[in-house]
Amino acid sequence: MTHAILKRGPVLAALAACSLASPAADWSDTSMGLRYGTKFAEPFNPNDIKKTILNLTHVSGYKYGTNCFNADALFSDSTDPGGAGSTNGAHEVYIVYRHTLDLAKVSSGDYKFGPVRGMGITAGFDLNSKTDAGYNSKKRMVVAGPTLMMDVPGFLNVSLLALWESNAPYNTFTGVSTPRYHYDVHPMLNLAWSIPFNIGIPLAFEGFANFIASKGKNEFGGDTAAETNIDMQVMYDLSSLFGAGKNSFKLGLEYQYWNNKFGNDHNGPAGPGAKANTPMVRAEYHF
Repeated sequence: MTHAILKRGPVLAALAACSLASPAADWSDTSMGLRYGTKFAEPFNPNDIKKTILNLTHVSGYKYGTNCFNADALFSDSTDPGGAGSTNGAHEVYIVYRHTLDLAKVSSGDYKFGPVRGMGITAGFDLNSKTDAGYNSKKRMVVAGPTLMMDVPGFLNVSLLALWESNAPYNTFTGVSTPRYHYDVHPMLNLAWSIPFNIGIPLAFEGFANFIASKGKNEFGGDTAAETNIDMQVMYDLSSLFGAGKNSFKLGLEYQYWNNKFGNDHNGPAGPGAKANTPMVRAEYHF
């Protein structure tokens, strides 16, 4: 909550403005990436978790807007076990899909005012499937709402989205499967950005921030908490060192702050695992 646009400016907003490519794309960028950190956290787990994350991202633009698709494959170490009594780590796949329709391109109108260069309507969904010991998430979420496109170098999009979220967990300790449960519809303020800068080397400040309201009661009858998820990175375009085209190879440092992860209150039974402060290294190849 995904995630530099090749030859057009920043594209690493893949995590935030994501959606599948249009068949008549005017431009596109596809990348594969690797992230690694040792201080990931999960609710109800007090331990620091090592995770390796592989991702595939596709971002594109067409006549009427922008599209993006991002898929993360996350591999935990044994401190986040794959099942009750397992010594293997959990596995997870998380998919984000977004499409933003540019209102100016649809209506030929002018939506510029103040610091805003345009307006759009964003829609899409999140899907995840995780194999672990305690929850085995099967999240399904549809999102929709307005987007403001700010007038900055690169881009900064600000969206107010309604979330329709459900889950159907399974506990390997108890063997209990919970029927799919639908939370209250709730809002999310999303910021997504990729802003280039240069201090003698080509860099970009990229990331997303999600501020999510409480989604009411959870599937077990407990209260959920408001959630904050900020994920940001500084990336160095080192393509020239390999004689490759601009934005082909990127390396950088990433940091994630996630408070009340998945709506679990870190001051409640979910414990400190519901609040993450996670530094990572990140590498990307664009093709």
